[in-house]
Amino acid sequence: MARGLWRWRASSSPSTPPFSVKMRINHCFFCSSPVYPGNGIMFVRNDAKQLIFCKSKCHKNFKMKRNPRKVRWTKAFRKAAGKEMTVDSTLEFEKRRNVPVRYSRELMANTLKAMSRIAEIRARREAAFYRARMLKAKGGASVRKERDVLLVHKNRHLQKALGAERERNAKEGEKREKIKVENRRRKSALVAGEGMSMSMDTA
Repeated sequence: MARGLWRWRASSSPSTPPFSVKMRINHCFFCSSPVYPGNGIMFVRNDAKQLIFCKSKCHKNFKMKRNPRKVRWTKAFRKAAGKEMTVDSTLEFEKRRNVPVRYSRELMANTLKAMSRIAEIRARREAAFYRARMLKAKGGASVRKERDVLLVHKNRHLQKALGAERERNAKEGEKREKIKVENRRRKSALVAGEGMSMSMDTA
């Protein structure tokens, strides 16, 4: 039996595995990163709620009572800052529904197909969201430049007033310089006189 199984595995191509294993992938309570079975830290609260952490770093931050929305490397911060998708139909499928469903082989097969299809759609939408965000970030400087040009065009009437004020200031500056030069010339034309002191002898 083992020899036949080994031959069958050797004959099958590596690109097409004979079967695929589906497992429940939990998410870290602090940073929302995926936690695979057999990994992570489980913390059970007094109300019997299970909190799963991907690593000790998240567990320590949780014990220090830090808010995930204020820590830059968490998923909650990225969503609050607009760097991740927050409103999308594919995100609704990940919610856990505690509703008992009768087992059906056909329902299970359809669910597995839908899971793979939803993952593809979500990856495509995330890539499109990232491209749009990067394009907006790169085009921010050009948008600001166009806005400034439009603002200057609207306030053209202020340019004349500014030009007249500059000319007035320039003329006043020239007048002040002329007055300073004339004062210097007058001072240089004066000749210092020899002063004589008178003294009186009292004997």
